[in-house]
Amino acid sequence: MKHLLKFTLLLMFAVSFASCEKDNSYQDPGLEVTPYNISGTWKLDSWNNGASLAEGSYVYLELEYRDGYRFTIYQNLDSFGPRRITGDYALYTDDALGTVIRGMYDYENGDWTSRYIISDLFSDRMTWTATDNAENVSVYGRCDGIPQEILDLYKDEIDAEKEDK
Repeated sequence: MKHLLKFTLLLMFAVSFASCEKDNSYQDPGLEVTPYNISGTWKLDSWNNGASLAEGSYVYLELEYRDGYRFTIYQNLDSFGPRRITGDYALYTDDALGTVIRGMYDYENGDWTSRYIISDLFSDRMTWTATDNAENVSVYGRCDGIPQEILDLYKDEIDAEKEDK
């Protein structure tokens, strides 16, 4: 009887350790999408569901919210040369989609082509998916700022905006 009791206790002890596997199902939920958490400078890392940008191409996005919700885009994707585009953005919550960002260009140039669901927001990256095309997915990585050689292209324009304020 003693041997049966020892064997039963040993078996229960072994089973309790075997059933304590590490739970790998936990995923970091990331940050809440707020103007504060998305403000800063971002660089487009991939778009169109994972496609890398062509050699020499770039898109930098600055999102600010201290003097209103402002954005500045520095990019060389859709034109002959580099462009600096400014405007306002807005965030809103859609019950079915989550947090959505939309933008309005300055100088009455209209709205962004799409509105985007912001997901997977972390301190160093975020994902945008167009509300009208789930294949249009862009991943941005946070960066320390716009490279100086790009800012130098717009020095006069930036200085004029500072004087207007």
